[in-house]
Amino acid sequence: MKLYTIETGNFKLDGGAMFGVVPKSIWNKTNPADANNMIDMAARCLLVEDGDRLILIDTGMGNKQSEKFFGYYYMFGDHTLDGSLQKHGFHRDDITDVFMTHLHFDHCGGSIQWNKDRTGYEPAFKNARFWTNKDHWQWAIKPNPREKASFLKENILPMEESGQLNFITNPTGDFLENSELGFDILFADGHTDKQMLPHFNYQGKTLVFAADLLPTVGHIPLPYVMGYDTRPLLTMDEKATFLNKAVENEYYILLEHDAHNEICTVKHTERGVRLKDIYTFEEIFN
Repeated sequence: MKLYTIETGNFKLDGGAMFGVVPKSIWNKTNPADANNMIDMAARCLLVEDGDRLILIDTGMGNKQSEKFFGYYYMFGDHTLDGSLQKHGFHRDDITDVFMTHLHFDHCGGSIQWNKDRTGYEPAFKNARFWTNKDHWQWAIKPNPREKASFLKENILPMEESGQLNFITNPTGDFLENSELGFDILFADGHTDKQMLPHFNYQGKTLVFAADLLPTVGHIPLPYVMGYDTRPLLTMDEKATFLNKAVENEYYILLEHDAHNEICTVKHTERGVRLKDIYTFEEIFN
């Protein structure tokens, strides 16, 4: 069994939206903004090679949206999903499973692509099963007004129409039955309903894919909650529980959205849980 980070592309988001009520004079120290108040973001995914299974955790934005759409996000850099897979010796047709932490466009957009004549959509991973959970699926296909712009039907409905959609009910049962991979899921509801954060026991360490519970190292202090979160007070409680466990259990936290920091650890301080160390994936796992 082996894990690989997959970089699908960098983009920018409004720093104020990413830090909610926290003043720019504070968050700008850890996540410096450009002249347009935009901060650097990553769409970092995780590839799990487990026997005859090749599991991709999240898929980034994809490339099927309009030029106008991508113009809002100031894409930059050379990373692509296909290029990152190729770097590790894989092709998208090798993927057997796509695990989606949640169905916001920057996490699942790469799961669906245009068909050949651009008259409709099809799975971008033709040999894969797509995994979410029933509660989050219902939340996504009947979106509330706050999240409607993040749940794009062209990213979501083709999964069901293709017959490749599956629901996780037992993480070590229906999803990873007969696997030797130490695996568990933390469900979190503050950002969006029933977001799934996978935990892996790998090379004697616990790696947690933080998704949007902890987007960047700048979000470690409890009040630093995204303006995008539907239940910010719940996010604070969930983050407090998670970060305390991360200290106690020496978690290595893989940051999906931090363009400059790949993995972090945390520690207890007089001010609460704070950043301990930053690593690249290769420094920890090789």
